[in-house]
Amino acid sequence: AAAAALGLLPLGKTQSPESLLDIAARKVAEKWPFQRVEERFERIPEPVQRRIVYWSFPRSEREICMYSSFNTGAEDPAGGPGGAAA
Repeated sequence: AAAAALGLLPLGKTQSPESLLDIAARKVAEKWPFQRVEERFERIPEPVQRRIVYWSFPRSEREICMYSSFNTGAEDPAGGPGGAAA
């Protein structure tokens, strides 16, 4: 209410703090691939797994485009392994 009175938030809108689970899951997802987390720890509670996976995916449209473009690094698509060039 005080923040709304100061004009920091629109009237009728309040923000709740992020949960400790979300903060921790986001930090883990920023540093390690989920596969490495699974390999390192024997038991990860399912709610924790879900939040780590959630935060592992990119948020911005630019990052989504960057990660969704498939590039093998080969200059000539036919010249790589399994290609038509011999």
